Amino acid sequence: MGNNHIWATLSRRVIAGGAVLLAIGVLLDMYGLPSFGNRRSFASACQGAAKSESTLAKEQLAQLLSIPEGAPKQRIRDVVKEPYCQLPDLQVRAGATAQREAYRLNFDSDTWLIVLYEGEQYTGYRFAQ
Repeated sequence: MGNNHIWATLSRRVIAGGAVLLAIGVLLDMYGLPSFGNRRSFASACQGAAKSESTLAKEQLAQLLSIPEGAPKQRIRDVVKEPYCQLPDLQVRAGATAQREAYRLNFDSDTWLIVLYEGEQYTGYRFAQ
């Protein structure tokens, strides 16, 4: 009986660990972010010309983080202006395509802000390094 309990506990831990790894993989795949290793990966993922002079200040970031999801895209653009570049669109769920814009932070050149939109509606953000 003792050995069965140990194996059952071990099995649950292995399954839980696998579920966590799967969830991380799904999140990374869902947002389609390039490698977190270096800035060049973002530049290579950009569509069209990058606007290297376009960066995001702390004040702009603070304003953006106060805007709720579901706000109009124009409200976000009024705060953050032009993105560094557009990233390829991705399918986040059935029938919904997300547009992504990348912003370099002027106070931390290794960190990027990725803003997501569905049509003309703001749907969220992610930080990446």
